[in-house]
Amino acid sequence: MAAVATPLQLPLSTLPDPTLHKKPLPAGQPRVWYESHNRRLKALRLATALLDTGVYHPAGASDQRIRDIAPRIGVHYPSDTTCRLVRALMRG
Repeated sequence: MAAVATPLQLPLSTLPDPTLHKKPLPAGQPRVWYESHNRRLKALRLATALLDTGVYHPAGASDQRIRDIAPRIGVHYPSDTTCRLVRALMRG
């Protein structure tokens, strides 16, 4: 008998995990480094939220689906580049 994956119906929290402590970013990096760093963090949050809602393959993560889930987890509207990065993370 084949196992069927069912998505978890967990509420998506907009509050950060209280056990995680933010560290300041290193100073002296070029602006593009900070932009790409923050883009990767945002894409990781979005990919995690998609996985939590049952989207397990990049083909199921359309730009619209990614953008629809962004307000639910408390992130700003993602760009096309961020959406591509979300799908790349799901492939990896």
